[in-house]
Amino acid sequence: FGALFRGEPVCLAQLFLQSGSAYECLSELNPNVSVFQRKYVNEVKKCEEMERILGYLVQEIKKADIPLPEGDVAPPAPLLKHILEIQEQLQKLETELREVTKNKEKLRKNLLELTEYKYMLQITQNFVRRTPEYESHLHGNFEEFPSVENEPLVDYNRTHRLSASLGFISGLVHIAKIEAFEKMLWRVCKGYPFLTYAELDKALEDPDTGETTKWAVFLVSYWGEQIGQKVKKICDCYRCHVYPYPDTTEERQAVVEGLNVRIQDLETVLSKTEEYLRQVLYKASESIYTWVIQVKKMKAIYHVLNLCSFDVTNKCLIAEVWCPVADLQNLRHALEEGSSGATISSFMNTIPTTQPPPTLIRTNKFTSGFQNIVDAYGVGSYGEVNPALYTIITFPFFFFFMFGDFGHGLLMFIFALLTIMYENHPRLKRAQDEIMKMLFEGRYVILLMGLFSIYTGLIYNDCFSKSINIFGSGWNVSAMFEQKVWSPDDVRSNRYLALDPNVSGVFNGAFFFGIDPIWNLASNRLTFLNSFKMKMSVIFGVTHMTFGVVLGLFFFLHFKKTYNIYLVFIPELLFMLCIFGYLVFMIFFKWLAYSAEDSTSAPSILIQFINMFLFPSGETKSFFSGQVPLQKFLLSVAFLCVPVMLLGKPLYLYWLHSGGRGIRMYRSGYKLIRKESEEELCLLSCHDVEEGIFFSDSAHREGDAEELIFFYVFMNQAIHTIEYCLGCIFFLASYLRLWALSLAHAQLSEVLWQMVMRVGLRVDTKYGVLLLIPVLAFFAVLTVFILLVMEGLSAFLHAIRLHWVEFQNKFYSGGGYKFTPFSFKHISLHFNKDGAL
Repeated sequence: FGALFRGEPVCLAQLFLQSGSAYECLSELNPNVSVFQRKYVNEVKKCEEMERILGYLVQEIKKADIPLPEGDVAPPAPLLKHILEIQEQLQKLETELREVTKNKEKLRKNLLELTEYKYMLQITQNFVRRTPEYESHLHGNFEEFPSVENEPLVDYNRTHRLSASLGFISGLVHIAKIEAFEKMLWRVCKGYPFLTYAELDKALEDPDTGETTKWAVFLVSYWGEQIGQKVKKICDCYRCHVYPYPDTTEERQAVVEGLNVRIQDLETVLSKTEEYLRQVLYKASESIYTWVIQVKKMKAIYHVLNLCSFDVTNKCLIAEVWCPVADLQNLRHALEEGSSGATISSFMNTIPTTQPPPTLIRTNKFTSGFQNIVDAYGVGSYGEVNPALYTIITFPFFFFFMFGDFGHGLLMFIFALLTIMYENHPRLKRAQDEIMKMLFEGRYVILLMGLFSIYTGLIYNDCFSKSINIFGSGWNVSAMFEQKVWSPDDVRSNRYLALDPNVSGVFNGAFFFGIDPIWNLASNRLTFLNSFKMKMSVIFGVTHMTFGVVLGLFFFLHFKKTYNIYLVFIPELLFMLCIFGYLVFMIFFKWLAYSAEDSTSAPSILIQFINMFLFPSGETKSFFSGQVPLQKFLLSVAFLCVPVMLLGKPLYLYWLHSGGRGIRMYRSGYKLIRKESEEELCLLSCHDVEEGIFFSDSAHREGDAEELIFFYVFMNQAIHTIEYCLGCIFFLASYLRLWALSLAHAQLSEVLWQMVMRVGLRVDTKYGVLLLIPVLAFFAVLTVFILLVMEGLSAFLHAIRLHWVEFQNKFYSGGGYKFTPFSFKHISLHFNKDGAL
């Protein structure tokens, strides 16, 4: 837990990589470097082109319903000599696949067109049923119309129509467009053409879009070329599939026979093409997983190589990396392995730096959830105390205080236990839903929250709002009758009777574990529980905040700020203990000094605490002799701590900066890190003053600059002092949320029991069994969604607030940045729904 307490030490290392072996060395490393020059842009583009080809292959494999192979072990990054082979294989495979796919689509489109033509001829055959004798008779009589002179009322249009030839246009149109198509023909052609159509029974695939839809076969008969041109334009407008219409029955029959032969041939060729395409895809699927992983690693390596800089000879790459001190030997070994075949091996050197290193805290699957809670507030600075170590206990501790119910905690524990038991299940690992991913990553947090809630439920003696009497009770009701304090008439005439613990045999001592079950029957149960939970909230709150102040001591010791121990830490601790520590002392003193026999004569803690500040003139009841002088002494110490916190540190730094120059001149080993901006200069100057740093030009500084620095330090400390003193009061009141949410959860659980389960249990036995099943199901649904999900989320958020605001701000700044090494472990080993890793 040493690394989890403060983080691992990290140093800055400088890598010298030979150009020929830089790729192999980096494939063995996990560096994180700064941006310099970009020399490997072309290689990155090649990797992106290979990623594009692999994406196309994956999509084609998924279209063919071929399973994508996966593995739990990632293949290593390819060697330089194998990269060109992979690129050539992918390009060749893409070219072949696109050519075969193009031929397949062309054959498929031709097959669909021939199938439509075949169905069109079959349907239109029912439109026109003419025998050869009838057709010859029709053509013979077509020219033998009566003379125009014999028709005095005939107009020119009719004469033109009779002299024109008869034509046909046939095809298919979408069934949804047939009515609009018919209306357009009527309006544009003024009713001259005749439209006959019928719906096709079978849904066919559209050759253009590939969608399966319903079609209507139509046949348009018209007279004259002008009307025929209009009909063709209308067909094009409605995207009709127009096919030639045979003039005679013999031609139609010959065309149908030819279509059958061509369709059969195309189906054969298409099946062979699809079979060959499937073989190609099967062959590609065997290597697709390895290729995808290798290309991703190649791209990552070249991306990091772009961050390196070349030396003056352009033969060596130089990179500065942050590396954990514990992994320096592994880094040297990786460089030796990567440059084993080179004439000059790569090497590394550790270099001093004034830059703040990143924070590295190694976690496992158990501690990662709690570390994420802390990191959401802010990543700790380098060397800062990490609150996650204590959050493992305190977070579920505060959660169970607000969520204390044995039944609800058991359900939450079972849910978390199931996710842990099946944590290696592929569906849980590849879950894309944000809520499921959050629950899965925090499964150990939920496990502890459920386990602690079970314990608190036993303490509260609360299981789905009902008390469980397992070990009996410490109270004896029969003793009231045996001592003749109660009589049967008292029981019949009074609704409530109070047990007197002073009567012999009534109270046998405190219940050995948790709350006595008899309190669930008492009329003052809520008053008792409120008093108990409120006092426990105060005790936990003061303890939690005091522990946060104590952790600040480790911060001052680690960064060697000794003066902060005397001028900040000790006054803060005394202020907290003299006021609120004394409040906790009075709570325990009252619990220990007074029993059930003399509880009525015990003073009020609230009144005693108020009198501590008001100094009443009259005599007041106290817990012990000398309490008033003790309170005055504690209050005086607390008030004296305020000016020390307010002025101690600024005055000491001012003396160190001005009056203590002679002493500071003997200090050595300090220097100003950087001066990049006016604001940063002011901040760094204050920091350097705190550390006792001597500047060579300090003797020549002007007086107004010194006053400006002192004013900044004074204002910063004044804000901190006011925030701390007022925050102790406000934050202690904030811890009362533990009591409030515990009360709300218990009351909501009790209301749910009374309004749902009690209704089902009170029905008579004849229909009660049938009604109990839906009532139980309804009760379970409400319990899960309201008490577990909503109330659990509320308690979770309030527990986070207590840690972030009331606890961590006492010692934790969260102003650092996380150590994020280059690692192949971040590459996913599983394909998602879209076919990408």
